[in-house]
Amino acid sequence: MKRSAVFAAVVAAVLVAGCGGSPDQPAGGDAGPETGTITFTGTDNAETYHPLISAFQTKYPGIRVTYNQIPFDQFNATMQQRLSAKDAGIDVYTVDEPRVSQLAAKGFLTDLSELDGRAKTSFGETAYKVNHFRDKLWSLPMWNSTQFLFYNKTALAKAQVTPPTADPAKRWTWEQVEAAGRKAQQAGTKYGLFTEQPEAYYQLQPLVESLGGGSGITGDDALTPAVETDGWKKAMQWYGATYQSGLSPRGIGGFQTGPVFSTGNAAFFVGGPWDLKIFGTAKFDWGVAPMPYFAGGKPVTPTGSWSLGINPASKQQGMARKFLEFATLDPTGNLLTTQTTTIIPANLDALKRYLPEMDAYSGQHTKGATAITAYEAASTATSRPVSVGYIQFEEVMGKAFADIRNGSEPNARLAEATRQLTEAWRSIR
Repeated sequence: MKRSAVFAAVVAAVLVAGCGGSPDQPAGGDAGPETGTITFTGTDNAETYHPLISAFQTKYPGIRVTYNQIPFDQFNATMQQRLSAKDAGIDVYTVDEPRVSQLAAKGFLTDLSELDGRAKTSFGETAYKVNHFRDKLWSLPMWNSTQFLFYNKTALAKAQVTPPTADPAKRWTWEQVEAAGRKAQQAGTKYGLFTEQPEAYYQLQPLVESLGGGSGITGDDALTPAVETDGWKKAMQWYGATYQSGLSPRGIGGFQTGPVFSTGNAAFFVGGPWDLKIFGTAKFDWGVAPMPYFAGGKPVTPTGSWSLGINPASKQQGMARKFLEFATLDPTGNLLTTQTTTIIPANLDALKRYLPEMDAYSGQHTKGATAITAYEAASTATSRPVSVGYIQFEEVMGKAFADIRNGSEPNARLAEATRQLTEAWRSIR
């Protein structure tokens, strides 16, 4: 079957969705006043949400929305402190989806189960499920995500390497990427390969899962570490070696990774849909391909993003719920959250309108992005594990990835991570 036919079939399967009516009374007790001001808290800059907030305030002229940005690297700690103190100054806030379970368990989210029927038909199965904990709905997905292999056509041509194709059925292996990256380095490109989030579980989970290593969390209560399987060891040995050998750069992280590719200093770069427009100003030829996998393994891609939740301490439950519904369940509102940032909308009707535009984000450079996104969503997307201990897991593994990247022996470092997780989870069992 041709790729265009595969894409059409995938879209038909993924995008069938409908939304019914919803009751006016919000879940979670007293609705509070019907007019006034609510505070929306997240990590993105204010421009990201300006189209959404402007449209919402036009639809509900009696409600004003104030946006409060907390830097990404401070967000989780700040929110933990404020939510623990029952700070009513937060009404609606962004929720990293793997953290839903622990936030719900701590009483930091309003029960949204009255919206469960609409949520089930408005979002894909993975996005729908991950916002649940103990059979209740606690948040609604705003965005989704995937990853692409960005490649520097100019650098590959200089190295006499035929670039990868956008066809998911012909995706490259990591071994192919490594070999091509080294050829590009020999031809003058500074680095062969770099990942946008080099110390983040979100981006490294697919390496492990491609080799059958599992998510890293197991047990009936999802509180048993499993980061010393063969798949974990092989993946981390390979990952550490890419830095040890100089294929990938050490000492660059945070939000400094993208420019390594956009300035032409990397042959390959693994990044998200937001980069489809960001790299449009690059002064060299580039393209997109599906995220690689290990030879003998299976293709696995990350998924999930931010959801929206309501603070139980909010005195504006009714207004907060109207805003949350508009940003997630309403296709028009959800699409507006993606207007300034090329992130994938979670609402299926919004996605249907969004997908066809991706190929043209940066002209010929982004050709194929639509089909890749649709295919990965239906075939390879793997969510992060659901556990009340996920917050500790992400923190422990982030430090382990950083150490492995900087030269720690992978097997020993994974053993240390097991010890740290066992200790951290003992208090919440």
